[in-house]
Amino acid sequence: MASMRDIKARITSTKKTKQITKAMQMVSAAKLNRAQHNAQAFQPYTEKIREVVASIASSETEISHPMLEERPVKKTGYVVITSDRGLAGGYNASLTRALLQKIEERHKSPDEYGIVVMGRIGRDLFRKRNLPIIQEIIGLSDQPEFNEIKNLAKTTVDMFADGLFDELYIWYNHFVSPITQEVTETKLLPLTDLAEETQTGNAGAYEYEPSEQVILEQLLPQYAESLIFGALLDAKASEFGARMTAMNAATDNATALIDDLTLVYNRARQAAITQEITEIVGGAAALE
Repeated sequence: MASMRDIKARITSTKKTKQITKAMQMVSAAKLNRAQHNAQAFQPYTEKIREVVASIASSETEISHPMLEERPVKKTGYVVITSDRGLAGGYNASLTRALLQKIEERHKSPDEYGIVVMGRIGRDLFRKRNLPIIQEIIGLSDQPEFNEIKNLAKTTVDMFADGLFDELYIWYNHFVSPITQEVTETKLLPLTDLAEETQTGNAGAYEYEPSEQVILEQLLPQYAESLIFGALLDAKASEFGARMTAMNAATDNATALIDDLTLVYNRARQAAITQEITEIVGGAAALE
């Protein structure tokens, strides 16, 4: 059985841990609010580009672009967004587990797919498993700017345009609430659904100069890149929500452990006092 000194030392260390987890919870809550704002503020930009691109793609003018057309799939690309740090509950584990399962179902050989990964956790896992990493980026800021991933987003879209990939998917945790994140797979390219959209009430709302085809060629890569950045902002909100929830649970667990240890300590202290009283009484009786 542990001594009173050991129990007291454990109570002290648990209290220090509780202070750390409580501070991390508060920091994550503040970062979550800002990350949610960033994700929501970026949505109108993506939606407007989608509206314009869909308007062109669904027009009666004959418009064609490789990003709008399906082709035989020889190689698939996966853009995977994880975090650089742990202590976020199952945030990374649930995402990577679902992705690895899907890859195993879809592909028989590593030659059939490639991975573009954001975040140290995912990068290290994929390296350990010898999966084909085509591009990687780590050390993104907590509130990322588009310039931080501009090159990665552009080269990833270019790899589809150049035929290295025949389809691209984004994998990330979609923010539902601070306690709920959904593992999400979104098809990035080709954008076959755009051509099927109809812009109710927007017909004839745009005049394109110099031409619809030229505008489409400029906007489609930008739209695909914006989808990657939008997913990153969403994933960041999910990360901070998951970390806040995990640190809240850790704080609660520390509180419960402190209560249990304090009870054990008090019982041990009471037993020691009782033992001392018994010894004193016994010694006094022996002297009579």
